Amino acid sequence: VLGQVKSFTITDSELEAALENGMGFDGSSITGYQDIEESDMVAMPDPSTFRIVPWGPQEKKKAARMICDILTPERKPYEGDPRYVLRRALERMKKMGFDHYYLGPELEYFYFKDSQVTEVLDKGGYFDLTTLDVASDLRRDTILSLEAMGIPVEYSHHEVGPSQHEIDMRYADALDMADYVTTYKIVVKEIAQKHGVYATFMPKPLFGEAGSGMHTHQSLFKVDKNAFFSKDDKYHLSDTAKKFIAGQLQHAREMSSMFAQWVNSYKRLVPGYEAPVYIAWS
Repeated sequence: VLGQVKSFTITDSELEAALENGMGFDGSSITGYQDIEESDMVAMPDPSTFRIVPWGPQEKKKAARMICDILTPERKPYEGDPRYVLRRALERMKKMGFDHYYLGPELEYFYFKDSQVTEVLDKGGYFDLTTLDVASDLRRDTILSLEAMGIPVEYSHHEVGPSQHEIDMRYADALDMADYVTTYKIVVKEIAQKHGVYATFMPKPLFGEAGSGMHTHQSLFKVDKNAFFSKDDKYHLSDTAKKFIAGQLQHAREMSSMFAQWVNSYKRLVPGYEAPVYIAWS
């Protein structure tokens, strides 16, 4: 909920031990994890997420990253670990007869001259072809870094607001996409900093301009068949799709505590800016 990625660094000589035993850390120092009396926790690296960091040193010793699963001292999954929460949900999905939950998010963000002011880099609008400026270089270098980290990119474009941009990833299974989104935000910020500018995913940094959201395309599949599609329905929506939408509408208020957890989030959720302000079929 806080949206802050936690990390630690080890040397390559410690890698084998980390993969075998994990790395201990103080869970009481992370908001929402453990009390001081039960503070011991373990970060277990997931080797499938091993990626060379493309913006790090590329000569001699390179840097790499792995995403960790959080375990208790008894080596059991910690119930508050977001990846474990998602895995449990996906297990319930499979028990209901579905094989895949695919997600295709569209992350929007702004580039500013620095972190202290909201001076934009360009005055472009939606889908505008701007001149080859700093923002164009930033998007290109960001895409190259994402692809270097194994994240498939579909396309990118200028968004509605000035200096607002979007790079769309190819849809993927939910757990992979959750990892991709976390990585995506880091890559965008790192490449921006490398170019001497500041990138922000803040929902509404500029008054009177479009805000940034994360529109998310969703689908359930049974093997290779889209469970949301029906050729006989007027809108080509199956009963599964309609129930899926109805469930999200029913729980929209509760879900907003996760999707719009900041005061600034609600400065974006106002009429006139293509932001969701009503709970309704549309």
